[in-house]
Amino acid sequence: MENEETIQIKKKLEEHEKRIIKLENLFQSKPEPVKKELSIKEFILLKRPNNDVQMTLAIGYYFEKYQGFPSFNVKDLESGFRTAKEKVPLNIPDKVQLNMKKGHMDEAKEKKDSIKAYYLTNSGEQFVENGFNQ
Repeated sequence: MENEETIQIKKKLEEHEKRIIKLENLFQSKPEPVKKELSIKEFILLKRPNNDVQMTLAIGYYFEKYQGFPSFNVKDLESGFRTAKEKVPLNIPDKVQLNMKKGHMDEAKEKKDSIKAYYLTNSGEQFVENGFNQ
């Protein structure tokens, strides 16, 4: 029969074993890396559009891919230029039309805030993703 001292030692060993397992598990599980959201300014600097038409397309892309917009309107695009601290073109609707002619944007079925809305086509997305190269 075990004496009281042996029983106490076994209990302490079991406690230590549990604590060691718990610590090992903490070190084995890696924490999720903190994902910093890419700002519109950083995105523009990364993609380096060459002109206002490409800049308009890039801003639309940013709204869809990073902000989750299903579509965007001219007011959104103007806001995007301002947020990115880029010069706002005189005629944003013209830039949108030029993108539509190239097949990079299309008009959305539904208006956004009672204004015509647009979305990027697949070719428009690929054009931005390929650094504005066909």
